[in-house]
This record gives sequence, structure tokens and C-alpha cells, in this order.
Amino acid sequence: MGVAAPLPTVRAELLARLAEPRTWDLAVVGGGATGLGVALDAAARGYSVLLLESHDFAGGTSSRSTKLLHGGVRYLAQGNVALVREALHERSTVLRNAPHLASRLSFVMPSYAWWQTPFYGMGLKLYDLLAGRAGLGGTRLLSRAEALAALPRLRPEGLRGGVQYWDGQFDDARLALAIARTAAREGALLLNYCPVTEMLHEGSRLVGLRCRDALDGQAYALRARCVVNATGVWVDGLRQMDGAGQGKAVEPMVAPSQGVHVVVDRSFLPGEHALLVPKTADGRVLFAVPWQGKLLLGTTDTPCRDLLREPRPLRAELEFILGEAGRYLSRAPGPADVLSLWVGLRPLVRPVGDEADTGSISREHTVLQAASGLVTVTGGKWTTYRAMAEDVLSRCVRSGLLPERGAGVSDSLHLVGAPEGDEPAGPGMTAAPGAHLYGAEIPALHNLPGAGDEFAPGLTAAMVRFAARYEYALTVEDVLARRSRLLFLDAALAADLAPAVARILEQETGRDPALAAFLVLAQDYLRWPSSQGV
Repeated sequence: MGVAAPLPTVRAELLARLAEPRTWDLAVVGGGATGLGVALDAAARGYSVLLLESHDFAGGTSSRSTKLLHGGVRYLAQGNVALVREALHERSTVLRNAPHLASRLSFVMPSYAWWQTPFYGMGLKLYDLLAGRAGLGGTRLLSRAEALAALPRLRPEGLRGGVQYWDGQFDDARLALAIARTAAREGALLLNYCPVTEMLHEGSRLVGLRCRDALDGQAYALRARCVVNATGVWVDGLRQMDGAGQGKAVEPMVAPSQGVHVVVDRSFLPGEHALLVPKTADGRVLFAVPWQGKLLLGTTDTPCRDLLREPRPLRAELEFILGEAGRYLSRAPGPADVLSLWVGLRPLVRPVGDEADTGSISREHTVLQAASGLVTVTGGKWTTYRAMAEDVLSRCVRSGLLPERGAGVSDSLHLVGAPEGDEPAGPGMTAAPGAHLYGAEIPALHNLPGAGDEFAPGLTAAMVRFAARYEYALTVEDVLARRSRLLFLDAALAADLAPAVARILEQETGRDPALAAFLVLAQDYLRWPSSQGV
């Protein structure tokens, strides 16, 4: 069977569908990993589905992860076996359903004390055991020479050996986009830049919502049998909106934390292996991960109060990451070596009556139904997005908000762009970006004008046109932050190329592509903060 032509995402046509008088089976608010997963699962079961996102798909937390598909080695250390087992199963599902956007990755834990190799080796053997047939490769105990061969820029002083194990990595924003486009292929209507402004009630029951096109200001009133709140760290805002419509106070359920990531040149740790330090000087985890031709360093876990669309790192967080990297790498990266830095917010479920540090809060997800019928899902992690979606729909069916439509099929549903059969998926996520990230849609990409017009390695004029025509892109940020990952890989280069991208976007959409706003944003991805974090 041939590959289907890409589905156009002409905004005027999407808005025309939004304006049609109808009652949707399901309205999902939030276009991150979880909301998109719910929309896909529901649409694949035959429900009529609408998804609204206030910014861009994956514009928040879902594009700012550590890019790892993993069971969670540290969760295993915490004794959360059930979460690890579920995540390992879901890891293999993503690798199977989107092999062009995910690949396996070798990690090495270096040992600088005699007990570390056997201790971590035993834990990772258990990790392999829990993965079972979904395992990606067996754990190996490494000699000192083998550890240095795998990580040639590892600090050799005091090194005794190491442990090698396997996990997965992915392109988070492009995977989110593939989920969105697959949901659209299954019949769902998805709109970015369309914030919800009001919840509509009849008596005590939630029956729909109002939204507004952020680009032209047009308002829409929509009816839905079931409304799902999948807005991540922002779920409490929608819950309060729902409560306010009934004169009820709502207790917050999210205790957000932020994780900072820093990107430097691959020369600091060449090769195809990632470095994992399971316990740094202050007990945190340090990753040094080869990703799309660069090296990603992270991450922190710091409580935060301000839920900004573009959160900023604290100086102490960046100093911690670079300082710890310098303890393990033979050449220490400094502020001048940073190519891009960004912050992701984690929607951790708040423990009732507990002021625990966010590092100790469970990463498991929670599904909560309000008296009005609003179903809220938060917590969890990227790897388990599909399982979270299944839980949400099970709750909606059990509560009578949706009719029974059989079991979900998303476990075996290949996402848009997935190569067919035994066709190779490409060089993997450690390779520099390029056409391989389009998978089976490479021919469609190459048929567009500008396929040979390369702005930078891995970014062509045709890719910008593809983003505008088939990937919901409307602004320079949409293209350079999430369709291409250039802002996250090299912010200065992204700023240099932004005017050329803007010109093509304006041709394709007829809209202002918000170039000036992007140039300000790109500077933020390079700006070293003061001690106060700003």
C-alpha cells in the first residue's frame, strides 16, 4: 500500500469546520503530548474529536524534554516498579510506531568508586528483566578501558570502569506533531493558536466551551459531550475556569518544577554513547546526551511558581549543570560554549498536605473528574503519553460521558511518516537533522519548491513550505523551534536564518510570521541569567 499524500492544514478550512453547528463527542483542551494522545486514541475509536491549543502544538513542556524515551532508572531506585514496567512497554511502542522519530541509545554510567559498577550493574540488570522482550540491548559491565573507549572525553582520573545499558531517545516536538497529524488523518479537528476563554454549563453540567482564534479574534461557541483538560502545568487554570462557572473554589493539584537543559558542541563528548551520572554531588541526575548532532546537558529539578510560556533558568541551575559536566568530562564546558539553553516545566501532582521537594514527588499521572464532568489529566511523562490517553478515555466511558466504542488501537497505530514494512527508519536521533526525520514523507518533501535550497544543514526552503502546508506552522517560531529544532540546537544560527524563513512563511500563509518576536526569543535562548534568574 502506498504512502498517503500529506493532509493539508489550511487554517481557513480548519476554522470553517470549527464554525459548523454540531455537538462533538470529545473536546480536548491542550495540544501537548497528553492531549494529542487523547485526541488520537479517541479519533481512532470513531469518536468525533476537537482539540484546541492556546499556543502551538507542543509549545510548552512537550518540546522541552530531555529527549529520552525511558523507563526511568531513578524511578526503579525509588521502588516504583509498576511505573517503570509501564514506561518500558510504552518505550517500545513509540519506537515501533514512529521509528523515523525515535531510536535506541546506549548509555554509560562511569564508576569512580569500587562499588559502583556491581551496584549499578545489578540495578540495570533488573531494568533489563522488567523490559523483557521490549528490551533494547543487554546491560554490560565495562572495564576502565572499555568505558573510555565508549566515552573518549570522559575524565580518566580515578575511573574504575562503568556500566552500559540501553534506552531510547526521540524528537519530542516532531513526535507531538506526528501524533497531531495522525489524529487529523483519523478525522479529528485540531487547531493551534485557539485559546479557550469560557466553560459553558447547563445547570451544574459542563456542556461545551468558548474559544477565540488568537490570530483574527473571532470567537466560537462549541458543544461537547465530554471535555478533557490536558493542559499540563496549566490544568489548574482551566479547573478554576470550570469552578468559577458554578461559583465553586478549586484547590490546585499541580506542584510544578522546572528542568533546565543546555546544548553544547558534540566535541565535548564525541561518539554515539550518552553519559549518565545517577547521583551528582547534590543527589540529582546528570545527562550528557548526543542529540541531532549536538550534546544536550541536563537536567535540574527546581520548584517554580511562575508558569510562564517561556520560563527562564536560574543562574545556579546553569552553573550546576556546567559544573557537574566539568567534573566528568575532560574538557569542561563554560558559558561561552552554550549554543542554546531552555527550560521545561514538569506538571507534578501536588501531594495533599505535603510540602515535599519536587524531586521526591511521583511522576505518575492522575485522572480527575469534577462534579461538572470536566475530566482533567496531568502528571506522567512523555514516554507514557499513550497509556495516559487510554486511562483518560476509560474514565470518560466509565462515567457515561462517552459511549463505549471498544478497546483502543493506538498501541499498533503507526504515526504519520512511519516507514512501511522493513524499510529502514534512518540514522537515528544522534545524527544531525535532515530529511530522514520525515520518514515515508521524504518524496512529498522533495517534490516541493526549494528542496535543493539549503539554508543550513538539515533545513531547506522545502521544509519551511512543508511546515506551512501540512504541519500547522504559522510563525517563524513554529518552524525554527518545533518543525525544525534549530532554536534548541543553535539559537544564534536560528536567528540568522529567521528572515529567510519568514519570507517563505509569508508567501505560504499570507500572514505576518512574527519575525520580530522570534528574534527576541532567540536571544533568550542564549542569554546567561543574573543570580536572580532573569
